Amino acid sequence: MSDSYVIEVSSQTAGIVVRDRRGYQFFAASHLFQRLEGQIFRNAREAERAARRLLTGQPVLMAS
Repeated sequence: MSDSYVIEVSSQTAGIVVRDRRGYQFFAASHLFQRLEGQIFRNAREAERAARRLLTGQPVLMAS
């Protein structure tokens, strides 16, 4: 299992997630995804879903 993943949404780099003892922490690549900065997700797929929801204007369920 990898310790970091690049999160892309609609051909845009949203950020990266890096695994630590709490889960995967999100680091935004642009201001569009700044709302997710520092959030902890259970896995990279959960972070990708949150980024996709943010980009499409849907409510984002914050992980922590």
